[in-house]
Amino acid sequence: MADFRLRREEVLDGERFKSMLDESPARAAQAVLIAARQGEVEAQALLGQILLDGQGIAQDQPLALRWFEIAARNGHLMARNMLGRCHEHGWGCVADASVAARHYRVAAEAGLDWAMYNYANLLATGRGMIQDPQQALSLYRLAADLGHAKSMNLLGRYLEDGRFCPADPAAAFEWYRRSAEGGDFRGQFSYAAVLASDGKIQESLVWLHKALTAGNLNFLRVSGEALLHAPYPEFRALAPCFQQRAVQLQSRARV
Repeated sequence: MADFRLRREEVLDGERFKSMLDESPARAAQAVLIAARQGEVEAQALLGQILLDGQGIAQDQPLALRWFEIAARNGHLMARNMLGRCHEHGWGCVADASVAARHYRVAAEAGLDWAMYNYANLLATGRGMIQDPQQALSLYRLAADLGHAKSMNLLGRYLEDGRFCPADPAAAFEWYRRSAEGGDFRGQFSYAAVLASDGKIQESLVWLHKALTAGNLNFLRVSGEALLHAPYPEFRALAPCFQQRAVQLQSRARV
């Protein structure tokens, strides 16, 4: 009994669990499995995530979906959001944006920032529902106010471009800054661009390097191409770094 309590504590303590996952992925996965089967909702959601990612346990997307469903039925909002992700991308099921939207909406209306962001993305593009960019903007704003870094960047874009709201460059700059400092690589890229336009090239390069380190494959490809045509020679010089990093990530994905 004492052994199980220790494992349960490790599962519920985020920092301890991360350390445990780094040191012994299989032991961490076993701890999560034990707690999930005992009805611990946080562990049920976490088990879905490690099954989805294949961390310490064989990757199994349909089983991940099942555990997300269990945790969502037990009221776990992030599990509900992950159900939306699974249905949006076809992880363990047939992709269906309309089903994804229903899950996102439930979690968004309950106050989860990530669900607001994901639901807004579908509204902005009209995937799985009638397109409604105005509502998407409202959700991005709500999520940004809750501290969601990716939503901060998108809110900044709306404000910079004046799409579906009055243009407000000063507010856009502030949201880009907060997004960048919050760790979003797209926000870091946006912030770098605005800094450069204000003549702060060296400061902007710091944020470009952060975006280079954190960015995903698609971002690096698109950004690398954009940097090639940037008006600043310092930005153009960085373009090959973005392209090389994209090649590295693509090679790892094939392994």
